[in-house]
Amino acid sequence: QVQLVESGGGLVQPGGSLRLSCATSGFSFSKAVMAWVRQRPGKGFECVSSINMEGTATYADSVSGRLRISRDNSQNTLYLQVINLKSEDTAKYYCASWSHATQGFDNWGQGTQVTVSS
Repeated sequence: QVQLVESGGGLVQPGGSLRLSCATSGFSFSKAVMAWVRQRPGKGFECVSSINMEGTATYADSVSGRLRISRDNSQNTLYLQVINLKSEDTAKYYCASWSHATQGFDNWGQGTQVTVSS
């Protein structure tokens, strides 16, 4: 059974930082392209970062310079470090695995809420 479980969200003041984690099981994590996708209130899904098997990362322009994605293949865990949080970063953050077969995200976690507010 495939499982992705995010943690680390919460209420943070503007300018603060967070580290999100995504513990996975039930699939070949080390061979998967993984991503963090967020949904801001009233908005659609936005892929903010992805990382391939070799550890090469990509970032959305909207968050460039403030995010760092990483993975620990020995622990089947994906991470997202976010610094200098802004109110517009308020969103539910999901980790997801990419399927080359379907050219889409095929496995999703339940999400973790990040709220940036003073």
